[in-house]
Amino acid sequence: MKHRYIPMTETDRQEMMDVIGISSVEELFEAIPEEVRFKGEYNIKKAKSESSLTKELAKLAAQNADAGRYASFLGAGVYDHYKPIIVDHVISRSEFYTAYTPYQPEISQGELQAIFEYQTMICELTGMEIANSSMYDGGTALAEAGTLAAGHTRRKKILVSETVHPESRDVVLSYATGQSVEVVTIPQRDGVTDLEKLEELMDDSTAAVLVQYPNFFGQIEDIQKIGEIAHGSKGLLVVSSNPLALGVLTPPGKLGADITVGDAQPFGIPESFGGPHCGYFAVTKKLMRKLPGRLVGETVDEEGKRGYVLTLQAREQHIRRDKATSNICSNQALNALAASVAMTALGKVGTQEIAYQNIVKTRYAKDAFETAGFKVVFNQAHFNEIVVDLEVPVKQVNDYLFNQDIIGGYDLGLKFEELKNHALIAVTEQRTKEEIDALVQHTVACVRETEALNA
Repeated sequence: MKHRYIPMTETDRQEMMDVIGISSVEELFEAIPEEVRFKGEYNIKKAKSESSLTKELAKLAAQNADAGRYASFLGAGVYDHYKPIIVDHVISRSEFYTAYTPYQPEISQGELQAIFEYQTMICELTGMEIANSSMYDGGTALAEAGTLAAGHTRRKKILVSETVHPESRDVVLSYATGQSVEVVTIPQRDGVTDLEKLEELMDDSTAAVLVQYPNFFGQIEDIQKIGEIAHGSKGLLVVSSNPLALGVLTPPGKLGADITVGDAQPFGIPESFGGPHCGYFAVTKKLMRKLPGRLVGETVDEEGKRGYVLTLQAREQHIRRDKATSNICSNQALNALAASVAMTALGKVGTQEIAYQNIVKTRYAKDAFETAGFKVVFNQAHFNEIVVDLEVPVKQVNDYLFNQDIIGGYDLGLKFEELKNHALIAVTEQRTKEEIDALVQHTVACVRETEALNA
């Protein structure tokens, strides 16, 4: 067949109207009062042929600035990482991209096994004991962790570090409001969680402490110390972590985390304008029955052959609705599969190598900016991102860089008043030495032009 879709002809339309006994399409709307019917012309373009429409959409798509044509230094939660080519090949198979809920294990073994492997790899990365089949994204996973902690401890306050992604903190607040849980922000000091303030805020009403590792500024938090403070008041430690960074950093599970969450986007999932992505959620065994969403388990059939099933479900559309820990009804199975394929293709050594390259290249960028005369603030150990004081508006620099085919860093002044004119620069393994050098050189040129104009 030449066409993907069968077009409807006027003859088809007339035959359908003849069958239902009407002479015009307008008769279908007779039940709607005449005075409220829309009688004008919609402000949309006239219909085009398929070939003309394809050309127009291609031209519009070409206006997008993507990481394939631009050197992107924009991170802040979504990153340009290497994606093994096999990822698209596997997730493009119809048995995966058309699958939905694997309720019937006898016909869903492939989907269930793929999810099971994803859960296993997440546990290995995070050092946790149980992982679910995925959440919508990192932000909602963190919010679910907060409400789980409140329900488990029966306490009504959670502490969230200011170094957690600001958008994730907003999602946490939205979820907590519905559960009548108080959210208190722990201020940052020198780019990491202020431990003295944390100790002051901890009390017997605190359900959990929520931190990010590496944090929003790219700095490495003292997770073990934060855990000791949280557990000292019998609260839980929730860690939101970049899974790629765990290729070189000590897993949160080995540092005392009770819940580890994050976004699997660094593994095989494109930026896609911010989503859809894939949140992961992992816990200790003591919390496995409170785990939101789905969990795939391994079992054997009546002949002793290995098989996979959905297990330990406590969702709202099942029994015991009053004890459900969450109302999440689905998961990001296709994106979880993409992450699984990427992790499998990279393997342990490949994941460590990419994570190491992120550290080395970020360090090179830090040194280059400092050599050029810029101040790089927050000098603790860091991964993937640095904060640079540009001394001029970040938007002005980013506009200049864009004309040089470079996507600049995130403007921290948008969320942090004290960091006006500061940019969060992300350097992944995808960036070359030449691209990093060009970023610094063009940033210097922009700042000098600005100073000359203001002189």
